[in-house]
Amino acid sequence: MGIEQSFDSNFRYVLVAARRARQLQNGSAPLVDSRSRKACKIAQDEIAAGKVSYVKSNTPILKPEVPGAEIPKFAIS
Repeated sequence: MGIEQSFDSNFRYVLVAARRARQLQNGSAPLVDSRSRKACKIAQDEIAAGKVSYVKSNTPILKPEVPGAEIPKFAIS
């Protein structure tokens, strides 16, 4: 399974791999057997094996209301 099929962007793939690599560096056990000892490569192997994925939350991003100058509204006819 390629990046295009399991992740909506390469940026998200990199974020997930980096977060998992950080977990591995902090002592988490690897989920797959890997020939590499580097956390970044192990994280990529875990993603390729389907052991690591991501959950997209449905939390809306709210921007704070900032009072500002009134913008005049024009009617176009």
